[in-house]
Amino acid sequence: MIKKIIFAMSFLVAITVFGQKKIDTQAVTDAAEKLRLAMISGEKSALESLIFPELTYGHSGGHIDDAKEFVEKLVSKKSDFLTIDITKQNIQIVGNTAIVRHHFYATTADLGKEPGDVTLDILLVWTKVKKDWKLLARQTVKSEKKK
Repeated sequence: MIKKIIFAMSFLVAITVFGQKKIDTQAVTDAAEKLRLAMISGEKSALESLIFPELTYGHSGGHIDDAKEFVEKLVSKKSDFLTIDITKQNIQIVGNTAIVRHHFYATTADLGKEPGDVTLDILLVWTKVKKDWKLLARQTVKSEKKK
């Protein structure tokens, strides 16, 4: 009888853990989509609501923005994304951390520059705070072509 109770409890725990990972994966997917839209709109409050004050935001050219610089560049249109398409997104949840990889293709109209195209592969690190996911780190590498 005790073996049956232990088995049943183990089964319930496994279902709960699997269900929570599925819920977290969807929540991270939703947060990444909100970030994509906020980067296009340049809306300060939307951007700030998705990131940690300690954000480290690495560019493919080697420059690293802090949270303030990341937000300011998008709000001021120094970095102006007209479109952002994300493909091949992969999310791995490890405890309260999510590792997100995706391909990023964007059209830009950065202040003072000619319109351009950006093709990158991106790594995002999200951390769960209560029920919300916040971006803690981002790093990119240039990608050969649109995938």
